[in-house]
Amino acid sequence: MAGVTEKKGKKDARRGGDRLAEYRGKRDPHRTPEPVPEEKALPHGDDDTFVVQEHHASSLHWDLRFERDGVLVSWAVPKGLPWSPKTNHLAVHTEDHPLEYATFEGDIPQDEYGGGTVTIWDRGTYETEKWSEREVKVVVHGSRVSGRYVLFRTRGKNWMIHRMDPPADPDAEPLPETLRPMRPVRGARMPRNQDAWGFEFAWGGRRLLAYVEGGRTRFTDGRGREAGGPAGLGSRLGGQLGARPAVLDGELAVLDGRETYMVFDVPHLDGRPLLDVPYRERRALLDGLELSGPSWQTAPWYPADGDAVRETAAGQGLPGVVAKRLDSPYEPGEESSAWRLIPVSTRR
Repeated sequence: MAGVTEKKGKKDARRGGDRLAEYRGKRDPHRTPEPVPEEKALPHGDDDTFVVQEHHASSLHWDLRFERDGVLVSWAVPKGLPWSPKTNHLAVHTEDHPLEYATFEGDIPQDEYGGGTVTIWDRGTYETEKWSEREVKVVVHGSRVSGRYVLFRTRGKNWMIHRMDPPADPDAEPLPETLRPMRPVRGARMPRNQDAWGFEFAWGGRRLLAYVEGGRTRFTDGRGREAGGPAGLGSRLGGQLGARPAVLDGELAVLDGRETYMVFDVPHLDGRPLLDVPYRERRALLDGLELSGPSWQTAPWYPADGDAVRETAAGQGLPGVVAKRLDSPYEPGEESSAWRLIPVSTRR
């Protein structure tokens, strides 16, 4: 019966005329690097290719596409594919794309439809369990995502996507709703054994924790209360991390006359709480994210070089230095002697 339904669906689709008319109508082949095939040019494959493209347009989203009847049937998924059956994500049905789009990566001009950068996030093959106008059940086999998913229509072009299998990573933990930041002991002297410590600048800014997931960001302040950041910071920072969920700790400071979010810790990353991970290792993970943008950057740190950092801080008019034991865990909400705030005037 499933095979009969599949054949009927293909015949109905072929009677639908030019499947790519809407796609072509939104694009100028002389202005965009996207593939724009000739009218009714529908190369046909095996109806088993899928691709997920990360699309940094006016807002970050992921485009999920399935080869079917000579085109790529497409949904825009603002938060990416759900990793757990506990969460459904919005999926907006968009126009069919040509099969050539399955390999497309590049920069669409900003003044064109969908302007922004497109990269391939994952691709592979899929199997169809059900395909109708209101429900699509598939099994996907990619390098980053695999398993059974169902897309079901809710209203108009709005669909939802649900993972039917158990969580892709059973050990992954969701981001905490709120996390109060770890605080340094104030007024302490410079550590005597500096080899056991790392040193950062004290920026004198407003403490903010950033919770980044699915390209979106929310903030809490030093007391764990919801807070706002500079206009555009949340979406741009979320866009850089893409699909990687994280909690970032930092200060919103004024540098060269502009507010900049200086990130100096990462208590949670990729579904893993890092509270018990030593400071040295957390900093290595944070540095590996290579966070840098117009209003945020990874704060520098210097192992075993506290005196030089303090002198530099004094020369730049900063209030002090924060010394952190290399083996220190992250203690939420605690004022810990494993972190020390040292004013620039303090001597050993």
